[in-house]
Amino acid sequence: MTRFISFVAATVVVATSFIASAGTAAAHERRTVGPYQLVVGWLNEPAYVGFMNSLDLRVTDTRVTPAKAVEGLEKTLTVDLQAGGLAPFTLTVTPRFGAAGAYNGHVLPTATGTYIFTIKGKIESLDVNEKFESGPGRFGDIESTNALQYPNKIPVAEDLNSRLADLQGGVDQTRLLSAAAVLIGIAALAVAAVMSRRRA
Repeated sequence: MTRFISFVAATVVVATSFIASAGTAAAHERRTVGPYQLVVGWLNEPAYVGFMNSLDLRVTDTRVTPAKAVEGLEKTLTVDLQAGGLAPFTLTVTPRFGAAGAYNGHVLPTATGTYIFTIKGKIESLDVNEKFESGPGRFGDIESTNALQYPNKIPVAEDLNSRLADLQGGVDQTRLLSAAAVLIGIAALAVAAVMSRRRA
């Protein structure tokens, strides 16, 4: 009986470890480019708008067993980040301390939605130009924090921009109405002046 309980406990531990590691793998996209494997995603998943995050790039050479971490790529690779069809933002690629072959590119996402990492340059002697887009089965989109905020809801930059745009629209309408009122007033004064001259 004791052996059976130990076996069940060990099975639960292994299954739990497998589920946890499977969740981590789903949060990154793995791609083979030539003899290299690239693993790309957000360093912090799930990734939320308004919170510092980073590219998580890991590169290994699969020509050897076990695969060997490729170092020094901060000197030969550039990474652009793009969202919402806007102009790309170039990340500063830095090696991750204590993790050979792992690289960061810090950013503060200010809008929810899909993000694309474009990795260009050289991995050793191989030219690369690869796009990694967030989404199901790859790595997470940038998510809103609204559902997590308690006790008060705090607007993030995206919400503030929308509210400011609405306010600006209202201000522009007020200016137009004011200008129209001034023109009507001037026209009324001109008509009154013409009428008074005729009477005189």
